[in-house]
Amino acid sequence: MPPIRNQIIAERLYDTLILEEPSVMMRMLRGPKVTQMIKILACAIAAATASMLTAGAAHADESAFLKTLAGNWSGNGTVKVRTNAPTIKVTCRFTSDANASSLALNGRCTSLVVFSRVISANLKASGDSYTGSYVGAGTGTAGLGGKRAGNAISLAIKWAKEVNGDRRAQMTIEKTGASGMRLTTVDTDPATGRSVVTSRIDLRRS
Repeated sequence: MPPIRNQIIAERLYDTLILEEPSVMMRMLRGPKVTQMIKILACAIAAATASMLTAGAAHADESAFLKTLAGNWSGNGTVKVRTNAPTIKVTCRFTSDANASSLALNGRCTSLVVFSRVISANLKASGDSYTGSYVGAGTGTAGLGGKRAGNAISLAIKWAKEVNGDRRAQMTIEKTGASGMRLTTVDTDPATGRSVVTSRIDLRRS
């Protein structure tokens, strides 16, 4: 069929359906298949909108939470160099830089005995998920990954080298009260299989 004739037929069909007989188009749109397609499209749009709103709210929540951890901190705590080592009492000072999607903790803990260690944690947030790095076990830079629930960021540690028989441990960075922060690391004793708190540091904003 010639292209010109095709165009004429298409124009006449458009005029009939849209301009002269809109009720014909309305009857077509009332068909069960079309109705189902419209419902599916509406659900997809609603889901996409909800996802965007949730992502925006999560970003706002993390930004507000991270900013509460910014500032200068000092406090006391305990450290075990290894799960079977004696507990050492330490005094610590930290500086925390935070923005809408990242947290950088840098400090040092010392004791009356011969112990002094630089400790740092650098995190990036994506929604309520966090990834980053940690220095503090004396074995190099470890990887961090986890999520926040309430006032605590729970992180899995992957050591650069074996510590206490493997390369796994846990860390929690927790906001305590209006002006407090607690840093906790937990590892597994290879001899007993029990979880041991290898460091717990309670800090106050200074």
